[in-house]
Amino acid sequence: MPIIRAGERHDLEAVAAMQAGSPEAAQWDAADYLQYDFRVWVEESRVGAFLVARRAAADESELLNLVVAPEFRGKGIARALLRDLVRTHRGSLYLEVRESNLPARNLYNSMGFQEVNIRAKYYQSPPEAAIVMKFHSC
Repeated sequence: MPIIRAGERHDLEAVAAMQAGSPEAAQWDAADYLQYDFRVWVEESRVGAFLVARRAAADESELLNLVVAPEFRGKGIARALLRDLVRTHRGSLYLEVRESNLPARNLYNSMGFQEVNIRAKYYQSPPEAAIVMKFHSC
């Protein structure tokens, strides 16, 4: 049975590999995730996805990264991680997503995120604009 739990130090190798294999994702130093709200989706002791967010203010959070391993995509895992996050982060939740990442943009839109801004040349390798999205929960 798959579970969502807090990410731990021993998850970092799998998370770093998953992130490196997903060029559309933000490429942060995985060790930094331990200082934030770091969640992993695990099935049979294998990390198949992760999410990282941080509080920016009492009523505002930012989604830093959300990655699902290619072999687990299309199974609702990203949606489950986001629901888990939204349940615990009240107020506004912001994120940036690559303009070309239509699957992610469609997911966020389907969950009630609104496109609020564009940041030109936000991403590197390859250079690309970011769409800033916002979700507000009560």
